Parts: sequence; C-alpha cells; structure tokens
Amino acid sequence: MTTSTSTTTSTTTSLGRNRNYRLLWSSQALSEFGFNAAALAFPLLVLAVTNSAAASGLVLGTIAVAQLVAGLPAGALVDRWNRKKVMLVCEAAQALAAASLVATVWWGVATVAHMVAVAAVIGVCAALFQPAEEASLPNLVPAEQLSTAVAMNSARASLGHLSGTAVGGFLFAVGRVVPFAVDAVTHTLAFFALAFVRMPPREVRPQPVGRLGREMVDGLRWVWQHRHIRVTALCAVVLNVFFSSFYIIVIVLAQRGGAPSGEIGVMAAMLGVGGVVGSLAAPYLHRMLSPYASIISVFWVLSVLTPLAVLTTSGYVMGALFFAMALLPPTANTAIATRQLLLTPDELRGRLSSVLGLLVGGASALGPMLGGVLTEVLPGNVAILICAGGVTAVTLVVTVSPTLRTFPRQQATQEASATA
Repeated sequence: MTTSTSTTTSTTTSLGRNRNYRLLWSSQALSEFGFNAAALAFPLLVLAVTNSAAASGLVLGTIAVAQLVAGLPAGALVDRWNRKKVMLVCEAAQALAAASLVATVWWGVATVAHMVAVAAVIGVCAALFQPAEEASLPNLVPAEQLSTAVAMNSARASLGHLSGTAVGGFLFAVGRVVPFAVDAVTHTLAFFALAFVRMPPREVRPQPVGRLGREMVDGLRWVWQHRHIRVTALCAVVLNVFFSSFYIIVIVLAQRGGAPSGEIGVMAAMLGVGGVVGSLAAPYLHRMLSPYASIISVFWVLSVLTPLAVLTTSGYVMGALFFAMALLPPTANTAIATRQLLLTPDELRGRLSSVLGLLVGGASALGPMLGGVLTEVLPGNVAILICAGGVTAVTLVVTVSPTLRTFPRQQATQEASATA
C-alpha cells in the first residue's frame, strides 16, 4: 500500500505561503461565486424563457441527477486520470456551457433542450471536480496542515454560496444573461489560475474500460471496511436527512405564516453566515477538542435547538437558531475529513470522495422530499418535532458508539498513514 502523506510542501512553509494551495483556493473561490450566482438565476431564466414551472424543475433536476449518476464512476476515473487535467477540463467545460447559454439567450434562440444539456454539463463537472480537488489536497499541503486546509475550503464554499446567492438575483435583474456571463468569466479565470498550480507527479496507470465497475466496487468496499469512515458516513447521512427535512419544513411554515420574503431570506442566510464563522473557527476548535467531542457536540446542539423552532414565529429568531446550528459542523467535518484523507491511499482518494458525496447527495435529495410530505400530512409543529426526534435518536446512537468514542486524533492518523 502506498504512503498517503504529502510529498511536495515543506512542513516549515505556512499554509498562507503555500503558492499551490493559494492558487487552488482562490481559483475555486471565484468559480463557486459564479456558480452560485448562476444557480440562483437558472430557474428564473427557465421561467422567463418558457413560462413553465415544469421546465424549470426539469432543468434543476437534471443537475442533481447528472451529479448523482456520474458520482461513482467519476471517483474511479479521477483515480485513473491526471487530476489537474480533470479540474482544468471541468472549468473549461463549465465556462463554455455558460457562454453558450449567454449566446442563445442573447440571440433569443434558447431552448429547454439546450438548457437541460447545460445542466447536465454542470452536474457531471461537479461530480468530477470535487473528488479531484479533495484527492489532490493531501499532496499540496503537509499532513499537519491538512485540517486547516479542509476548514478553509469549507469556509470558501460557504462564502461562495452566500455571496453568489446574494448577488445572483440582482445580476438577473440587471439582465437575463448577466449572471451567466459572470459565471463564464469566473470559470475562465479559475481555469487560468489552476493552470499555474504545480501538482506532484503521480503514477497513472491506464486501465481497460471493463475494469471501471470493479474499481467502483473497490471504492465502496474501502469505505465499508473501515469502521471510522463507515460509521461517521452513516450517522452523517441520517442526520442530513432529518436536518434538510427540518429546514424545508421551517421555510414552508414561514411562507404559509405570511413572513415577508426579506425576513425569510435573512433567516436562510444565517445558516450560511454560521457556516462561514464556524469554518473560520474550525482550525482552532479542531486543536482544542477531541474528534469525538467535536462530533457529538454537533449532534447534541442540533438535538437541543431543533425543537425550539416550535416556540417561535419570528424569522429573525429562527435565523439566530440557524446561525447557532451551523457553528460546530465545520469543526466536526474537519476532524472527519482529515482522518479520511490521511487514512486513504492516494490511489483510492477519488473514490472515497465520490462514495461519500453520493451518500450525502442522496440524503440531501431525500430530506426535502420527506419534509414536503410531512408538511402536507401533518401540522407544522408535529412535523418539526418528528424531525427533532429523528435527530435526537441518531444523537443517542452517536453518543454511545464505541467507534466514535475511539476516533483517533490527527497525530495518530498521521502516524498510521505514514506506516500504511
């Protein structure tokens, strides 16, 4: 088994002076801003062009379906191919897709079929890019700085989501093509920034297409056989199902209760603000707390705070609860992701990311559907309490889990990876 420690960056170089990591981080900060601005504007564009809510749902659904379908094979392909080239191709493809959308809308020839094709490109590129970036991260930063890099990537994603969604609606109001033009420009800039990232050489062995299925199974087997990865993934999936369901229920109840759209927007944004603050604090909390403490704190905070939603009708108060709920997950995610990346051999890291991404994506799709059903068949407060009960049940399992109670600290993980 190959060693999974970093090979390119001296341990004496701070993360802020790591040229390759800075280029990767800044390129994706640009890319995620443009992506989120376009993602907010995409359904508005489909509605404006077709006047069909069904068409809008089809286009948005295509992104999710393409990402889920491409998920497992994407991880195996990322482990086969040159990861930097995968990221560059993804940025170029997304820039071209956004530019094609700008052209067809500008000339008044946009069609649903073309927008579905653009959505499919976005979904497939997301499925490929994420495992390529995550698998490359341990080779760009030293093992002892990996947790900070993971936390900073989380902060970047939260900032991109907040800024992109905040600006997307305004850009669409300026002009239908504007958010997509911005998206094309940001992906283009990200492409050129990525081109200057120096990736360490890694042996890439061409494999016959017929082995792809076996390689995907190898990734699934790796996740299942390592109990810390398996248990944390399963617990996170269950938590995500109930929390995403809870989130949808709260938003629907606020709308039904006549809350102003601005108040609902602030409420939803506070979840992102909490994520940004939590991500910035994660490197410090990661050093202070044991992995077990950081993980169970997330579950217990959610168990305590989710039932409080039945006691308030104010969107601003609910926003404060969302902010508090989002503070600690980045620290737990940092501990878990660092352990997973250091434990996993380089040739399997793409598949690790794709398997976990598929699980999380499935939970994120199932949760809103569950929340929608609950709001239709049950009183709002009962639906909230069912979700809170689900969160509490998984919290009790996590608290008594011997696997999580023995979750190793980063130093032990580094030593294990160095001898693997």
